[in-house]
Amino acid sequence: MKKKAIVSLADANYYPLLDELINSIKRFKDSENIAICILDAGLTEEQKINLSSKVDEIKSAEWDIEVPDYKVKGKEWLKSQVSRAFLPNYFPNYEKYLWIDCDAWVNDWKCIELYFKACENGKLGITQTIGPGYKITSKVNWLFGKLAIIKSQNFKHAVKSKIGFDKARKLAFAPHINIGVFSMEKNSKGWKSWQDNLLQTLKAGNIFGSEGLAINMSVYVDNLETEFLPLNCNWITSNLLPKYDEENQTFVEPFLPNYKIGIIHLAAGIWKNGKDMRTDKSIEIEIKSLKNNKILKSLRYRDN
Repeated sequence: MKKKAIVSLADANYYPLLDELINSIKRFKDSENIAICILDAGLTEEQKINLSSKVDEIKSAEWDIEVPDYKVKGKEWLKSQVSRAFLPNYFPNYEKYLWIDCDAWVNDWKCIELYFKACENGKLGITQTIGPGYKITSKVNWLFGKLAIIKSQNFKHAVKSKIGFDKARKLAFAPHINIGVFSMEKNSKGWKSWQDNLLQTLKAGNIFGSEGLAINMSVYVDNLETEFLPLNCNWITSNLLPKYDEENQTFVEPFLPNYKIGIIHLAAGIWKNGKDMRTDKSIEIEIKSLKNNKILKSLRYRDN
């Protein structure tokens, strides 16, 4: 019986990305011992039939925390902002869970092994969006003297969600955590912490981004024990483009020692001429190779 599960979610529009994620996982022989579980947030019947031969379980995503109808407006995909905090409820037969957003794909299996190792003993396995070359997500505008305006993703969401200024200040300059890839054990106390914080952030804040703020609260306010993994375990391409290793035909970090990227995440999209690579696979952008050549590449997963 499989004890570990990789979980993702998609609606009909993001089904092609989900299918690519699954294919990127299943090409590794080690994936045979790991379940693939899918939360359905608006897939078509045909898409679910196609998935059924590739994955272990498909469950319909629910509003696990009650959300006002006016905040939803038919956007079923927003269930991802709630349901991933309740994975053991959906898929109770596993001991460890690794969530991967459907707009990400697996380039190196070593990162999968790291995530399942990272969450041992009740810890959260996750990455921070900070590192060499990454875009700065926090800024300060100095007015005069000691007065300044803080601009950070965490602080902005915290204030809007009315969690209190004491908590907001703790989050203001904490390195932002991206919830698009994370791991936890079934019995981790982290689930309850996350759910309690999510209940709070949903009351006043936006649905989108609420679960990210909640997990940041769990780590930086509740002091949830966390194993921070290197950036190549969740490489967010909109923060910093990778380089391409032409000799080994793989994406790598753009700075020395050019480690191979384990999970490539297209969060926020890669845009060209007003089109997002996540919804248009034909889009290619210019990136540099390790030999300093400029080449046109898609960052989407492609079967060899």
